[in-house]
This record gives sequence, structure tokens and C-alpha cells, in this order.
Amino acid sequence: MRCLKFFLCCLSALCATVLCVAQTDTSAVKHHFSGSASMWSRGEIRDGALPAENGEDFAAFLMGKTTLQLDYTSPWLDVRFAPKYFGVWGSSSSGNLGIDEAWLGLKSPVGLFVRLGRQKLSYDDQRIIGDDDWAMAPITHDVVKAGYEGKKHKLHLLLAFNQNNENLNGGTVYVNGGQDYKSMETLWYHYDPFPWLGGSLIAMNMGMQSRLTGEYKSYFQQLFGAFLNVHPKNFSFQASYYRQTGKTEYALPIHAWMTSAESSWQIIPQVGVKAGYFYMSGDPTFFVPQEHTFGMARKTEVCGFNPMFGSHHKFYGAMDFFYVTTYYGGNTPGLQDLHIGATWSPSKKFDLQGAWHYLATSVVVDDRGKALGNEWELSLNWKLAPDVSLMAGYSFMHGTEIMSLLKRSDEHNRLQWGWLMLVVTPEFFKL
Repeated sequence: MRCLKFFLCCLSALCATVLCVAQTDTSAVKHHFSGSASMWSRGEIRDGALPAENGEDFAAFLMGKTTLQLDYTSPWLDVRFAPKYFGVWGSSSSGNLGIDEAWLGLKSPVGLFVRLGRQKLSYDDQRIIGDDDWAMAPITHDVVKAGYEGKKHKLHLLLAFNQNNENLNGGTVYVNGGQDYKSMETLWYHYDPFPWLGGSLIAMNMGMQSRLTGEYKSYFQQLFGAFLNVHPKNFSFQASYYRQTGKTEYALPIHAWMTSAESSWQIIPQVGVKAGYFYMSGDPTFFVPQEHTFGMARKTEVCGFNPMFGSHHKFYGAMDFFYVTTYYGGNTPGLQDLHIGATWSPSKKFDLQGAWHYLATSVVVDDRGKALGNEWELSLNWKLAPDVSLMAGYSFMHGTEIMSLLKRSDEHNRLQWGWLMLVVTPEFFKL
């Protein structure tokens, strides 16, 4: 109830700002209206992961996603409506039709703004908050976003309060809803002291509900962290540190953290290289139950870091074994990733990328060590026309015994994944 009161108070203050913004002189306002689309079809081949009872550990399928986007903008008002359809070809569910974004925003000449509705969010390198557009169902939020954006300073406030239905009674119970949280408050500040240097601070509070005690009770968890981006000329360096506290919906205290560092260097216009390392804490009591059994462990705290709403496909290996799918037996032993890569771009229409990842857990698993294996990745992007791109990729992972235990993967620990995708992004009109 206190969260709802806080939310309504903040929303009232934002509405007052909206009323001030609405006083803008509209006598010579220029209005713009545009319509565009993003359509992709992707075929995938997977081999060596999660074998079925019939012994088949091979899978192949086609899937697609289409998003239409209508945008209206004026000096003081922005509106976006973006319905989407996605699904696997031939699926008996006939796919999924929904709303990707639907929001309106007011803005002022001095940099103040407020945006309300369903929207995608993206901050810093997208490790904590991103839209993950690679997935068929990208991450969206029903949220109020308000703040200030100037030449060197940016300050954003995010407020959300979710319910399953417009209840006549029953209080504010929210379980099994469309969002991962009942309430969310986030403050993000970014500062660019120089054109080649920028940094951000973020503080987030999320509330979830659980009925483990016999009644619905709210539990809150917090995330605090910082992000640094240094990019002089052809070199860039990014680093981050985040810490999580509070309690889970199971009333367990949270003590988790992560850190990352990555650098890149554009040697010549056609060739670039990069290298990086990140560490995400894990649960010290992690264990793997025997195959075909369910195991239980008594936990007194959660130490496995949760990357929240980040674009996971971007960071933890292209094969999406980590933080997209869960570990066998639940919980998390954390993750370490040491990686290097290179990009070759012989022309503006074509680039080829390669990368190598050494992956390991953060805690020892079943007294067998931490190493998960090595993953090699190769991908290309070929721009066939201004609105048409052909993309392809292949990944191979040679896993260890620990990888086989955690993922119940192929007994030979040779995991493969290949994909081919056609992306079309036409702009239908612009008025």
C-alpha cells in the first residue's frame, strides 16, 4: 500500500510538470508522422544440448517476427504505437500477436520530459536494462519515465506499479503477471564531462509478492551500481560494478555482485579487436542433483547475481546457455567470461566477426572445479540493400564435465549452433 501511495504522489508531481509543458506556444508547431516496420525471419540448427528421451539432441526450426511502428512527433509531444507478431513457423499456437510499444511523451525546450505507457528501456551497455531485440519477445515495461536531458547531464526516473486486473476488491495482490515485478523505482544519472568520457550511476528498487507465510507479503530487492565509458578516438574502454541487496520473494537475504571490463581498438578502418572479462557472483551452496532426480539444499542467503532486464544474448555467449535458460536443479553458480574478438569490414556493406570465450563458474561445482569450456563464434552481416540485411552465424562449444552436469548437454560435450536471418526494415511513409 505504501508503494501505491508513493507511486501516486510521484505521478501527481509528474502530471503537474506535464501541465506546465502543455503551455508551450503551438502557433507555429511542425507535426511529423511516420510509419515503418522491422521484419525478420530466422532459421536455427541446434546440436548437442538437452537430449530428448528418444536420444535426439538435434533440432531445426524457422521463426519470424514483424513489428509495425507508427510515430507522431511535434516540438512538445511524442507518440508511438507498435504492434508485433512473432512465432515459430507451423506452430499450433498460431503465433503471438501483441503490443511492443504504446506510449505518449511530453517534452519541454529546457530538456524536461515525461513518457507514460508500454515502452522499451535501454541504459548504458544494456547489461542491466536493455530491450534484447534478438529475442522473439523483447523486453518491454509498463512504466512512467520522466527526467531531464541536457548537453552533459541526464537524469531519468522510472516508476511502475503492476496489477493483474482492475480489481473491485482484493487489495493489490500481484502474482503470475506479465511483468517480473509488482513495483519498480529506478533512478539513473549520466554525466559526460568530456566528449570522450562518460559515466552513469543507477539505483533500483523492486517489489515482489509471495504467499509462503500464508498471506501475500511484499519483499523488496535493490541494485546499485556504476558504469564508465572512455572512448578517445579509435580506442574505447568500458567498466561496471553492480551490487544487489534486499530479499527475494522466498524471504532470503540477497548478497550478490558483479564486475566487468572490456576494451576495443579500431586498428584501421577495416579491422578492429576487443577483449574483456566479467565476473558474476554465485551461490556457495550450489549443487547438482543426480540425473532424473530432484535435489534440495537448505539456503540461508542468495549470492547468485541476477542481471535483471539486460540484453543477455549480447554478453554471455551467443549460444545463450547462461541467464537465458536456467541451470539444471535451479539456483546459479555464477559465471566468469574471458573473451577476445575481432571484426573485419572490407566495405561499408559487409563485416565479419569472430570471438572466443573461456567460460567458468564463480564457485566450485560438486568439488569438480569451475571450468565450463570454450566457445568459438563466427558471424557476418551483409547489407544487400538500404533496408535489407542478411545475417548468419555459427558457434561451437567444447564443454567440460561440469558443463554436462549443469546443462545435461551432449555426453561428448560438443555443442553446435548455426543460424541464418533475413532482416527487412522499410519506412513506408514520412509526413
